[in-house]
Amino acid sequence: MPKVRTALVLLALTVLAACSKQAAAPEPERSVRTQKLDSGSAGMVLEFAGEVKARTESRLSFRVGGKLLSRKVNVGDAVRPGQVLAQIDAQDLVLAQDAAKAAVLAARANRDQLGAELKRFMELRDQGFISAAELERRDTAFKAAQAQLDQAKAQAGVQGNQAGYAQLVADHAGVVTGVDAEPGMVVGAGTPIVRVAEDGPRDVVFAVPEDKLALLRAAASQVGALKVRQWGEGQASQALTLREVSAAADPVTRTFLFKADAGRDSGLKLGQTATVLLELPRTTNIIKLPLSAVLEQQGKTSVWLLDAATMTVKPQPVQVGGVDGNEVVIASGLSTGQEVVIAGVHVLTPGQKVRRYEAPGKPAALPAALPAPSASAAASR
Repeated sequence: MPKVRTALVLLALTVLAACSKQAAAPEPERSVRTQKLDSGSAGMVLEFAGEVKARTESRLSFRVGGKLLSRKVNVGDAVRPGQVLAQIDAQDLVLAQDAAKAAVLAARANRDQLGAELKRFMELRDQGFISAAELERRDTAFKAAQAQLDQAKAQAGVQGNQAGYAQLVADHAGVVTGVDAEPGMVVGAGTPIVRVAEDGPRDVVFAVPEDKLALLRAAASQVGALKVRQWGEGQASQALTLREVSAAADPVTRTFLFKADAGRDSGLKLGQTATVLLELPRTTNIIKLPLSAVLEQQGKTSVWLLDAATMTVKPQPVQVGGVDGNEVVIASGLSTGQEVVIAGVHVLTPGQKVRRYEAPGKPAALPAALPAPSASAAASR
């Protein structure tokens, strides 16, 4: 009896344990959108961030030093040729000019005196009262006085120019893009005061990585390959012409500076942000997928392939070759005829059962009117 009782207890415990253990819920089938792969054609478009700059931008400065009295322009002001931009204290320069003028008067008076003496000594020499050597000395003194007068005139001209340099004048029409000095500062000759961008042809300046240098050089030689898109515009509106390429890479960014000519009447504003587009030649027999079909797994780009026989998915590593609009160009990893999941890729696991997504059908139409009651039914009422 004790053995039978023990067996019954063990049997009861086994039955209770079996009843308490719940079976794992099956993983639900997810609906996914798929796409059958076929080959097509696409052209890669490279984009570079650029800035609109003037072809010529000058840092204007005084030719002489002095205290800056006034600056008559600010950033953004338009200037015309001959317009006064700034002025320094010209008091010392004016005094030097006056001194040079006085030196000219003194040299002229000395020259005139020696010239009169030379004329008298020439008459005395003709009469035989003085020797030829004495006349030569007088002639030499007159020529030296004439040279001193010429020197004084030249020095007076220099001092006059120096006094005129007290005003900073615009050489050409343009726009003030920067200010480097304020009134009250003592500036030396050549110290930048304002920066003026010439009102003329404009360039779009952008940086190109080292690995795209040869590609851009070759493609940009074709007419219309380079285009510019202004900030806020949906598509490129103007073609560019490659004008200049830097000979050396920037030591910090390791990029090469490109300058593309946008013309004079391009409508681009100085300092404006623009996007430079380079359209590469189109190639055929390539595979394109929507951006939603590609995901990153463990540092690798992959897609989900659907096995139509078992209706399961598996990951497939791919290599992306570029972008064509809103689609990704697949360089390798896929072949035509395969079926790829293009929506719902972030919730899938390897080997998971899925079903193709089907748009829900329209609801069944309601009957137009209820059937009329029969005569027997009406009699029973």
